Amino acid sequence: MTPADVVAEASAVAGLRGTLERSASLAPLSWFRTGGPADVLFTPADADDLALFLAHLPAAVPVLVIGLGSNLLVRDGGVEGVVIKLGRAFAGVEVLAGSRIRAGAAAPDVKVASAAAKAGIAGLAFMRGIPGAVGGALRMNGGAYGGETKDVLVEAEGVSRAGTRAIFSNADMGFTYRHSSVDPGTVFTAALFAGQPGDPAEIAAEMGLITETRAATQPVSTRTGGSTFKNPPGAKAWQLVDEAGCRGLRRGGAQVSELHCNFLINHGGATAADIEGLGEEVRRRVRDTSGVDLDWEIKRVGRAR
Repeated sequence: MTPADVVAEASAVAGLRGTLERSASLAPLSWFRTGGPADVLFTPADADDLALFLAHLPAAVPVLVIGLGSNLLVRDGGVEGVVIKLGRAFAGVEVLAGSRIRAGAAAPDVKVASAAAKAGIAGLAFMRGIPGAVGGALRMNGGAYGGETKDVLVEAEGVSRAGTRAIFSNADMGFTYRHSSVDPGTVFTAALFAGQPGDPAEIAAEMGLITETRAATQPVSTRTGGSTFKNPPGAKAWQLVDEAGCRGLRRGGAQVSELHCNFLINHGGATAADIEGLGEEVRRRVRDTSGVDLDWEIKRVGRAR
């Protein structure tokens, strides 16, 4: 099915309100600012609109969902099928009774943490340190500074590849380290989190410390995708990369950060191939020096040029 066919069929669906674009550039939607276009980019108006679109999209058409694009490397040849971009309709954050917060899947994790702090809800400050959105945290059991999504999630809402809406309890999510076992075809749309009553000033101070620590130890103001590799059992990825002599290693416009060597940086002229190739070279050197096979934490998608 060609991109033109996908757009034509979707445009004919009665009641569809979202926007459809062909050959839409994805580089501006990724924190690395690299990569080719989406065959088709769909931005749903809301969760009902998303369900309607998926219910009418042929099962053979590949689907990729993106939020803030923080943990994403789009290859230079672009992405086949449909890319679904969750926009402002999915970015709301609402404080509820019982020290609970409901957030859309496109809401930045820092926004959730800030809302919790302002409302005197403790237990969610760690989300200040996750460079992404709620949807990514659900998919990867995002965590930082001693906390993980599994620790605070009550339930998540999602839409199946067939367009069916569902609610997943914490147990349904099948959380493990940087992973959820929910069907990869499910598009998460919202989440309900629970903390406990706390002192707003103390929570703000905790968040301030996280902010200062990140700024001092991570290249937060650069074009990067966050942590590149998962921590192997009993080890730290950055230490293995450092011990393999990769701190500052470059390929084209891509570089292993000298500040925190589990981060890859685009200095402005890097292609996705530069970044991925550099990451694979790092993996090779770590394997040679320590015998450890590092697993990518960054999600690499699409076609090579």
